[in-house]
Amino acid sequence: MNYQFDWSVVTSNFPRLLDGLLMTLEIAVVVIVLSMILAIPVAFLRMSNIEVVRWLAQIYIEIFRCTPLLVQLFWVYYALPTLTGITIPGTISAVIALTLNLTAFMAEAYRSGFQAVPPEQVEAGKMLRLSRVQQMRYIIVPQALKQQLPVILSLNISLFKDTALVSTIAVADLMFTANKISTESYRALEILTVAALMYFVIAFPASLILSKIERNLMMGSSVRKKKGLAVQMMPSGKVKVKP
Repeated sequence: MNYQFDWSVVTSNFPRLLDGLLMTLEIAVVVIVLSMILAIPVAFLRMSNIEVVRWLAQIYIEIFRCTPLLVQLFWVYYALPTLTGITIPGTISAVIALTLNLTAFMAEAYRSGFQAVPPEQVEAGKMLRLSRVQQMRYIIVPQALKQQLPVILSLNISLFKDTALVSTIAVADLMFTANKISTESYRALEILTVAALMYFVIAFPASLILSKIERNLMMGSSVRKKKGLAVQMMPSGKVKVKP
């Protein structure tokens, strides 16, 4: 191997790479926040008793789950302006496409969590005369989010990595900046290696946190089951309920 590494190209262009990383993080944060909010009504529409509403939500979810994200990005950036007659900037197109995509996956995660909430707790909320909004706020949504937290975090990590695709529509994210610098300097190996490490430095700690949460949930569930069995076996056992 006769290749001579030159890491000075990295140090001289590191501020540009940081700017690209900042753009990547900004897009990821905006998309995650919007998707976590929008996925709640979509999940409830998916469970609606009205067949037409349920099918419309299902169609939306399946379209964005069963088509490539890159195609969705291109469609929003190139095809949507043809329909609307409005030119959409690359950054906004990226946010729209990524949000629609993540919302579809997040809605299915929420739906699974909502359906796992024990019906007795919902009935108890009705007995306490809680409105439907109050039931969602205090009973259904908190429990669903807690149960589906590993899935939600996994989707968010995947979204962060998928933001690299927005470079294809000229959004100045980390991948776009790295490609531009490597083209200018003819040092693709050094630049792309550092870009990959920057993605890794963000995604790997998040993966460790996800693994820790999954282990805690599994251990907590096991402890609760054992505790419940022991309490049942004790004639005068009392269960302490945490506020």
